[in-house]
Amino acid sequence: MVIDSFFPRRCVGCGKVGSFLCSDCCKKLPKLLAPFCPKCGRPQASGILCPSCRQLQTEIDGIRSPYRFDEMIRKAIHELKYHNLKALSFCLAELLAEYLQSNPLLGEAIVPVPLHPRRLRERGYNQSSLLARELGKLTNLPVIEDCLIRVKEAQPQVKASSVEERRKNVIHAFMCQNEKVSGKQIILIDDVCTSGATLESCASALKSKGATSVWGLTLAREIYK
Repeated sequence: MVIDSFFPRRCVGCGKVGSFLCSDCCKKLPKLLAPFCPKCGRPQASGILCPSCRQLQTEIDGIRSPYRFDEMIRKAIHELKYHNLKALSFCLAELLAEYLQSNPLLGEAIVPVPLHPRRLRERGYNQSSLLARELGKLTNLPVIEDCLIRVKEAQPQVKASSVEERRKNVIHAFMCQNEKVSGKQIILIDDVCTSGATLESCASALKSKGATSVWGLTLAREIYK
């Protein structure tokens, strides 16, 4: 492309010209490997349901993330999310598509986690929507962006001090404004899973309008104690 000659694509990891994530840096991405809780996807030595998932009755069918939110993947997500590097979304969606090839999830349609309208105006785009659109092209799955909306604005989940605060932060934060997900198996897309509270709140809204299953898929997972 002509634009690449003026603004060459550089790897966000090493700075090498050619792509936003070079092959060498891709090999170094911090993978989130089994064993993990089959429900929330958090590392769990036993590989069975973690104590939190045994105690809680949840709407989300499961959460999966190919990487730990650390090192180079953290930097790449921050470039996409905060530094307007929207072109990086295709490269990151390719990572999600590769993960789905070896770790398939039940899904007939993709739904991105929405931003509150005020935050969307401030940022100018929703990074989860960008990822969902590119993933939809790579997997030939339809993307539904006009049903799930955020109706409650709250501080970013990463700033919440505890899991309980994160859950309270997003209670009734989302709603479905139509029934386009009715009878469908949904893959819910976000950039990072912190506690899973946002994905759970979205899953509750989607199932209230008839979604038969909701699996959360994020690029990375925040590992906290």
